[in-house]
Amino acid sequence: MANPRIFDEIGSKISELAANSPARDIEKNLKAVLSGAFGKLDLVTREEFEVQREMLAHARQRLAELEARVAVLEADAVERDSTPD
Repeated sequence: MANPRIFDEIGSKISELAANSPARDIEKNLKAVLSGAFGKLDLVTREEFEVQREMLAHARQRLAELEARVAVLEADAVERDSTPD
């Protein structure tokens, strides 16, 4: 049976090679380039988007309530104008 220490040494060598590989450098460089490109765009975070969505939903609800109030007030005004004094 093989010595477990050999497996540990092989595993550490593979990890060391993977950490120093050109693919790792390419990944780091690509992340930096993408971060820079996204930083220049006018984007919002998901959290900011959700906050704005909630505010818009609240504004729409409030607008519907105010439109209903205006409709009632207009109906009352028309009724008062149409009744004889």
